[in-house]
Amino acid sequence: MASVEQRRIEDDEAGLRLDRWFKLHYPGLGFGHLQKLLRSGQVRVDGGRAKTDTRVQPGQMVRIPPMSGDAGRPKIGPLTANTMRDKHDDEVLSQMLIYEDEKVFVFNKPAGLAVQGGSGLNRHVDKMLEAWRSRKGEKPRLVHRLDRDTSGVLVVARTRGAATALTKAFRERDTKKTYWAILKGVPVPHEGRISTFLVKEQTPDGDRMRTAKHGEEGADHALTHYRVIENLAQNFSWVEMEPYTGRTHQLRVHALHIGNPILGDPKYFEHDTNWEFPGGVQKRLHLHARRIVIPHPSGGFIDQIAPLPPHMIQTFNLFGFDETAMND
Repeated sequence: MASVEQRRIEDDEAGLRLDRWFKLHYPGLGFGHLQKLLRSGQVRVDGGRAKTDTRVQPGQMVRIPPMSGDAGRPKIGPLTANTMRDKHDDEVLSQMLIYEDEKVFVFNKPAGLAVQGGSGLNRHVDKMLEAWRSRKGEKPRLVHRLDRDTSGVLVVARTRGAATALTKAFRERDTKKTYWAILKGVPVPHEGRISTFLVKEQTPDGDRMRTAKHGEEGADHALTHYRVIENLAQNFSWVEMEPYTGRTHQLRVHALHIGNPILGDPKYFEHDTNWEFPGGVQKRLHLHARRIVIPHPSGGFIDQIAPLPPHMIQTFNLFGFDETAMND
């Protein structure tokens, strides 16, 4: 017989409306059914009655009554740097996985998880892939990168041959990568291309990329296409960005270059001293690798879309952006 559950609100779910929280965790529970459970006091937050628009906070406990059918099947909670802390590598990889076949894995990497190791990093995707060695002892291979703070689609080769083919596709720019970002302000024009040279420089806060002049030592050309999907007055915009080249921090530097840095970017979000960060929005990078289309090593194409991370879902809700209106 089903019993009452208590579920804790995670740090990454701060400020979510209670109905949105249920939509994330219990997608089979209809809005009307939820309202009935709230009105009758069967769903409670920290022991008290709540409404659908109640904003939940980290550490709060939600009382979940017994539910039948699809409504009672909890979805595995969103994978974040916090929720994966106590999970084994195999479990985390399984939860990240959005596509697999005999040649390829495609993951939805959470924000905060590094792809490769670095100083002070004990956990990163490359190390975790040890848990998924094949029976022949072959470890899956990385074929491209995402910044640690960027979430989204990450393609991994299962075999040496697949790695060669996929690496070639990235090198020869046969791939189409689409990112979603929330920017400060609204780019003008609403659709265009950003073409600059980028060079790496050392700063007291670590390596940082900056725009450079043509011919400057170490500078590489970088090209990005972008278009505004929706905007909130002139304050913020939801923008689709497609990098034609694949330079370090390219989208982040290009957004700054046009005067519309990506919200929550710890390295490149510059603003005047009078500007206030919006309440209810997490100070995390709002950049997500949404979709990738890449030739499959065996022919045809891999075309995969990664759901948004919790902190961006939270901001989309707050700003009134409707991701379902987009035809990916």
